[in-house]
Amino acid sequence: MKRILLEKVKESVQSIGPVTLVILIISLIFGVPGKEIGEFLIGALFLIVGLILFNLGSETSMMAIAEKIGNYITRKKKLILLIVVGFIIGFLATIAEPNLWVLAKQFPAIPFQVLLVASAIGVGIFLVVTLLRITFQMRFSTLILLGYGLVLVFAILSPSEFLPAAFDFGWVITGPLTVPFIMALGLGIASARSDKASADDSFGLVGLIALGPTLAILLLGNFYPAIYEGSASDSTLGGYLLSFILEVAIAILPFIIFFVIFQIIAFKLKKKRVLRISIGFIFTYIGLVLFLAGANAGFLSIGTHLGKKIAGMEITWLLLPIGMIFGFTIAVAEPAVGVLTKQVEEVTAGTLPRKVMNAALSIGVAFAVGLACLRILTGIPIWYILLPCYLLIFILSFIVPKNFTPIAFDSGASVSGVMSSSFLIPFANAAAEKIGANVLTDAFGLLAFVAMAPILIVQILGLIYKLKSKKPVAVEGEDSIIELSEVQNETVDNNS
Repeated sequence: MKRILLEKVKESVQSIGPVTLVILIISLIFGVPGKEIGEFLIGALFLIVGLILFNLGSETSMMAIAEKIGNYITRKKKLILLIVVGFIIGFLATIAEPNLWVLAKQFPAIPFQVLLVASAIGVGIFLVVTLLRITFQMRFSTLILLGYGLVLVFAILSPSEFLPAAFDFGWVITGPLTVPFIMALGLGIASARSDKASADDSFGLVGLIALGPTLAILLLGNFYPAIYEGSASDSTLGGYLLSFILEVAIAILPFIIFFVIFQIIAFKLKKKRVLRISIGFIFTYIGLVLFLAGANAGFLSIGTHLGKKIAGMEITWLLLPIGMIFGFTIAVAEPAVGVLTKQVEEVTAGTLPRKVMNAALSIGVAFAVGLACLRILTGIPIWYILLPCYLLIFILSFIVPKNFTPIAFDSGASVSGVMSSSFLIPFANAAAEKIGANVLTDAFGLLAFVAMAPILIVQILGLIYKLKSKKPVAVEGEDSIIELSEVQNETVDNNS
């Protein structure tokens, strides 16, 4: 237990520490008041402690439950059971996702509770689609193409002001709870299959479920006025703590009920295991409360202040390089990135090393945030950037090895999490407000770029690996590239 705790402490400090240091330095350079810096540092401490407790708790409770449920519903071989349970799990995981809570508080155009429920329904539906993909071995690139075709139709029929936020809500739900939880569920279902491709099919889940909230927000845009009146909050750290103590309890309670039901009808775990899972739920609860309070009181507040401060300067273009610095640091700070890159490295037997993935993600996110800042300053319509980039992504999906496309979309999902929702979005929104831009059309959509850049980069990596794999393997001592599919098949064979 001590070793696991030290590992989680190390992971959380490595995730939050660098970006906290960068924000602190830039805050000092731009003369942010000492009071706000103090609140930010306390918030960062809460965020680190909350993340440690959350990761410890969710790993022993929610993740363990997810994998067991995945195995259970696959062994039962009842399609209706998979559909019903998959929807419920997707719905509950989304309701409890901290990233969604942070973003929903910043988008007053639609009521908070409506945003949560609509996003959860969208995730539930698309989680069912992804589980059916694993069960029936459907090609990922075909499904993702059909999904984005549906997004295009909804976007044409919905008010344009809601399109950027729709993409943000789609990607923000892939955070510290949803990514490991749903990937654990997918692995549980995939491992119950005996064929060699089962391990590969566990990828792509989080990339596909991002479509659910995107479509849900576009649909809601037809029923709510496109009005943005600001989302700043003057609540203190204590105020946030009191607020989230009740709200998080309401979000976690359905999970506990769901576990109790499955324990009675299916799991029948021993008392010691049930006690461990119960303690895990307590850790998860406390961690979420601290996490959300720290993110809102610390990072959201300082992000808003810096956005206004930098955008209010005479040299407004400084917003671009500073935004890129934040983006570069935040990419590796996302907890979900560590989960994904570790699993990718294991499944590909080192063909995609964590260092290469981290470097590619950091560079991609840096350019993405710079592009988002450019949109704030110029008002370039989001379609002018998204449409050609996604066209290239879909073309590449039919060229690169099939394993790379789901990994690419999972990569995009993994970087659009904690730091993006709690710092980057308030930073961009505040900057847009300061220069008089339209926040709904010009500032929201940042996560769309943040998620899109890694997708494109990983697809390009896939193309490079495919081209190099056609060359003769180098002799020992030289760099060599091995065909990805062969490595994965060998890995699955060794594990079976």
